[in-house]
Amino acid sequence: MASGSEDTFWTQDPEVAASTDVELLKRAWRNEKASPEILRFEEPLVERVREQIELLEQTVEELRAEGKDELMISLYQMDLDRTLYLLRSYLRIRLQKIEKYTIHISKTDLWGRLSSQEQAFAQRCIIIMKEHLEQSVLGKLPDGYKDVLKQSLASEDDDMVPEPPLDTFVFCKSRGDLGPFQLDDSVYYMIVHRCKNDYRLVQKHMEDGSWALVMLLIP
Repeated sequence: MASGSEDTFWTQDPEVAASTDVELLKRAWRNEKASPEILRFEEPLVERVREQIELLEQTVEELRAEGKDELMISLYQMDLDRTLYLLRSYLRIRLQKIEKYTIHISKTDLWGRLSSQEQAFAQRCIIIMKEHLEQSVLGKLPDGYKDVLKQSLASEDDDMVPEPPLDTFVFCKSRGDLGPFQLDDSVYYMIVHRCKNDYRLVQKHMEDGSWALVMLLIP
């Protein structure tokens, strides 16, 4: 990401760049996009990125007001546009998951992964969805079939609530040597950097940040 110093912008060390907020946001965006379930909201990171976006916008305005070289301004503007795209896409992906799995998220520990704004959004979604279903469908059904969560009173579980497909296969990579470890009773790995597995087997490694998702395989 561009900073207030032109020298820093052009001579940033590659190892430093790998840990910048933009790179961290890109990793969070990639993980969120590839994961079938919603991940923990990266609130401190998002706040820092928003502050840096404001700083970049101010920098671009100042450079234009000072009549600086258009090429330099365009480079700063490209950096700004890239960061805005990543942030908006990251937030949009999370909202899509919340809309799709609202009730499931509200009934599980996934609720704690949402930001306060996302929780408010999810609560509004639940209210609107229930009102819509009751007015358009459930109100016209016989007694015993009017539950939003169950097909009928005979159902023991909430079988009308969609859940994320955790058995989806994903490609993932480690962020360093993990040494020998076992994913399940039948799979054993020695210092793996990349592998393909059932998402449920790599959930805990995603939570502690030792692995990152690469892409999602659509079954």
